[in-house]
Amino acid sequence: MAKKRGSALEEHEKRRLNKQNFQKLGGIFQFMLPYKGVFILGLAFLLLSSLTLLTFPFVAGKLIDTAQGGEWIVSDINSIALMLVGILAVQSVFSFFRVWTFALVSERSMRDIRQALYGKLLRLPMTFFDQRRTGELISRISADVSLLQDTFSVTLAELFRQMITLVAGVAFLIFTTPKLTLFMLGTFPVLVLLAMIFGKFIRKLSKKTQDELASANVIVEETLQSIATVKSFVGEAYESARYSKGLHNVVTIALKSAKYRGAFISFVIFALFGGIVAVMWYGAGLVASGEMSIGELVSFVLYTTFIGGSIAGLGDIYGQVQKAIGSSERVLEILDEDSEVADGQQQANFQGKIEFDKVRFHYPTRPEVEVLKELSFYVNPGEKIALAGHSGAGKSTIIQLLLRFYEVGSGQIKVDDLSLDQWNLEDLRSNIGMVPQEVLLFGGSIRENIAYAKPSATEEEIISAAKKANAWQFISRFPEGMDTLVGERGVKLSGGQRQRVAIARAILKDPSILILDEATSSLDAESESLVQEALDELMKGRTTIIIAHRLATIRKVDRIYVLSEGVIVEQGSHHELLEQEEGFYANLVRLQFADA
Repeated sequence: MAKKRGSALEEHEKRRLNKQNFQKLGGIFQFMLPYKGVFILGLAFLLLSSLTLLTFPFVAGKLIDTAQGGEWIVSDINSIALMLVGILAVQSVFSFFRVWTFALVSERSMRDIRQALYGKLLRLPMTFFDQRRTGELISRISADVSLLQDTFSVTLAELFRQMITLVAGVAFLIFTTPKLTLFMLGTFPVLVLLAMIFGKFIRKLSKKTQDELASANVIVEETLQSIATVKSFVGEAYESARYSKGLHNVVTIALKSAKYRGAFISFVIFALFGGIVAVMWYGAGLVASGEMSIGELVSFVLYTTFIGGSIAGLGDIYGQVQKAIGSSERVLEILDEDSEVADGQQQANFQGKIEFDKVRFHYPTRPEVEVLKELSFYVNPGEKIALAGHSGAGKSTIIQLLLRFYEVGSGQIKVDDLSLDQWNLEDLRSNIGMVPQEVLLFGGSIRENIAYAKPSATEEEIISAAKKANAWQFISRFPEGMDTLVGERGVKLSGGQRQRVAIARAILKDPSILILDEATSSLDAESESLVQEALDELMKGRTTIIIAHRLATIRKVDRIYVLSEGVIVEQGSHHELLEQEEGFYANLVRLQFADA
């Protein structure tokens, strides 16, 4: 959940503002380099805007002195009033261009960061995604970049503006009214320090309120995501009570926070105006003794207000910069990750020969569990083989290694007599097609989902693929035809329809190697028949690997490899393996048909 400006920093967000951490923030500045000319122009407008505004209290003081008969370069109060309006107008123009130029730089540079982040994420190895949660990665590209955008468009500009106001204001006051300035510098820091301590306590209470509200919102999110379960268990009253309890906690803490916030605001008003009264009292004494004019005292009070506002604003800016450093760390962490190694040879004539030679493998996230143990098998071009075995035997792992989602621990995988690391990664994957057991479609149209395999495909090619996949018969019945939206993850289509769209996509890709993750295991009889017919069309002339869950569907393959705990325990045709009555495969068949 993205935080609002002014909310308390969590412990993990706090960063010391030292040289090392500013260098991390500097890593984000590389994305601003293409726009450095506009950024420098923005800084110039910022400087001019701040300095122009700082002349306002001085001229306002002269207006008072002139009204009392004092002499200045302009002795007419109307002219001085017009000068003040002119200062505000000029400052407004400078401020407009400052905001516009900073927005121009931040919007474009943050677009570049998001593009770089997304491009990087797409090219990272599967190992990276095994160790990260999807929500966390989405947060990097949305919340973290948004915070950086806020920092570079608003916070940095505010930081520079407040620093200019503080330094230039104090320097001007010391030069014009040194006695009163020293008095002010002796009183204000104490008040600001007290305000900062009190403010930190208030922000902690504010954060606690936000946390409780977030917890209550989680209840809503969980309930709406599982609304069917809630209704089937008649849990409406229970969920309402749970949410009500969460909201009660929010109100309790929010009221406590409001009580202290009220006290804090009262303190700030009292302290701030008390400080101004003290300065005016001391200044009035200087006016009475003739050491300064009334106009100079008015100018001084206005400058003091400017400076006080700058000091108060720096606390919030400090917290924002701390959070920005944390965000830049997390963004740069992803950008610094090693991408998949994509270089290698491109093969003009892809045959589809596969060989696993004494392959050992364990997943990086589970180093203690060896999934494949010196696994060796082969598939000749155009052959159809099946991988059978219990769940967890290593069937899916073989496919992931063939697609080079992971690197093997030892041994070698060859495609067309070339080791996988010698292949160009895009070329290799372009020649491997897959129809998974659980098809997840993208949320666009049926046309977009089929054409995903070949974006340059013509309408005729897409329709031809749909017909071969037995998908055209249901697509043509939809009022929008190919333009029918499939819904998020394809929810508007039935399981059989999704499978046939996936098969049409694989047909359009025209791969040399085809992987079928038992694409008919969860379908009804009619859908299974249509999908199986489409699969038979798809398998023609291709090297095919079938991951078998239902053994009845793999009788026609050339060879079956039976896996158990990462090793091949049996191999042969369906009939050859059934003849071994005490064999592993024969036992699997008996168990499956007994369950049926």
